[in-house]
Amino acid sequence: MAKIRDSWGTRLGIIMAVAGSAIGLGNFLRFPAKAASNGGGAFMIPYFVSLFLLGIPLMWIEWTLGRYGGGFEHGTAPGIFHSLWQKNRFIKYFGVIGIFGPLVIFIYYIYIESWTLAYSFFALFGKYAQLRDQAAMQNFLTNFQGLGNDQYFESLGWAYFFFLITFILNIGVIYHGIKGGIEKLCKWAMPLLFIFAIILMVRVFTLGSPDAANPGWNALGGLGFLWNPDFSALKSAKVWLEAAGQIFFTLSVGIGVILTYASYLAKGDDVVLSGLTASSTNELAEVILGGSIIIPAAFAFFGPVDIKTIAQSGVFNLGFVTMPLVLNKLPFAALFGFCWFGLLFLAGITSSVSLAQPAVAFLEDEFDINRKKSVSIFASVAFILCQPAIFFLGRGVVDELDFWGGTFFLVIFAAIEVILFAWVFGMERAWDEIHKGADMRVPKIYKFIIKYITPLFLFFILGMWLWQEWLPIIFMKNIPAANQPFILMTRIGLLALFLILGLLVKIAWMRKKKQMQRIR
Repeated sequence: MAKIRDSWGTRLGIIMAVAGSAIGLGNFLRFPAKAASNGGGAFMIPYFVSLFLLGIPLMWIEWTLGRYGGGFEHGTAPGIFHSLWQKNRFIKYFGVIGIFGPLVIFIYYIYIESWTLAYSFFALFGKYAQLRDQAAMQNFLTNFQGLGNDQYFESLGWAYFFFLITFILNIGVIYHGIKGGIEKLCKWAMPLLFIFAIILMVRVFTLGSPDAANPGWNALGGLGFLWNPDFSALKSAKVWLEAAGQIFFTLSVGIGVILTYASYLAKGDDVVLSGLTASSTNELAEVILGGSIIIPAAFAFFGPVDIKTIAQSGVFNLGFVTMPLVLNKLPFAALFGFCWFGLLFLAGITSSVSLAQPAVAFLEDEFDINRKKSVSIFASVAFILCQPAIFFLGRGVVDELDFWGGTFFLVIFAAIEVILFAWVFGMERAWDEIHKGADMRVPKIYKFIIKYITPLFLFFILGMWLWQEWLPIIFMKNIPAANQPFILMTRIGLLALFLILGLLVKIAWMRKKKQMQRIR
């Protein structure tokens, strides 16, 4: 009897789920920080160039590849890549990145996500309401993370408690499957996220000028700081790399998640319009909402001098130090604080459940393990792998995981996808596959962009990275000596994880080969 794979209930469900995967903490924290720190409005030039030449083409490629592989009952990159190039017995191992990357991101992302849940409660119950300056709020955060002097928290216990709750919530959603879990979550979480974001945006733009002595300190001045272009920044390769990296990060392309989500589509489902709609929803959340909350609010209270330091202070400080301080100065601070961290939590959980799905789908599709057992195996392994990110946060482990899982391998994986799609599968076949069941046609220029421009752009990014960053990163030149043993062990652990996944792929294919031989 043929196995029945899970499926999406509605087109709206898959769009909300893919948008939920893309709309994460990066939209509301990472994007405004990157834009403000890299030339303001000038940053948007390489940002939109990257969107149209990298982001949207890769979105269509991944939706199409996922739907194609799903027709062969493959929901992850090893099987999908093998379906594209069956004569090559090694190509499936390149697909290991599409399971490895999401898993690595999941094991640190879920801990950061748990901070947003904790701070939602802290906001409601006034846990940090008495704090009035950057130093005190920073101290509160480091204490919560177990890195401070225990002034506000006696131990890491509170952080671990909220991590456990967040982990259980994620596993609960994943356990209930595509339609009953992920789709149901995203259908209510995404509208609620937008409601919270709009409430905060409206409140920011009705602030006026909080400091009577400085009438120019207002939200519109903050928008000016964020969007006024410093065109000299365009001469820097770093700005272009940062913009391209933000597009990868924000659209969740190059990870492997969209491949898995799209594998649950039917053959006639439209990937052109659905992919474009999901991308547009993400851009609305990032550029319009994400760009209109934290930087304008901080500018109104701290002014044009301090805002530069704040914008460059890092995404954690923006979200967990600066924004709570701003909201503390408002009437109904507890309510607005809850909206802010509730928004971040919803953005986080809709992303983290997507990161878990490739590993679960791999166990289901390639080993014929049922959903319940697959989720149990994933939960057990992921829980153990999460512990270094929690207990060695201060040793740079999270930054190391983020670099390999959330940066480097994204570009590598995207380059492999484009070459397979446009050059191995063939651009003519690929173009026909994109348009199966499509209600609209992709502009013909994208035929040229996907085949030539997108891969060249990706190779340029890789080349620039190798030229500028390779040796210092490999030899840990910018890492304190006390942290280097922890970073080395993290790298060894990541290598072991990659090899284990590769071995599982080999075992799965050997198992299927024996099954085919028995049938014959």
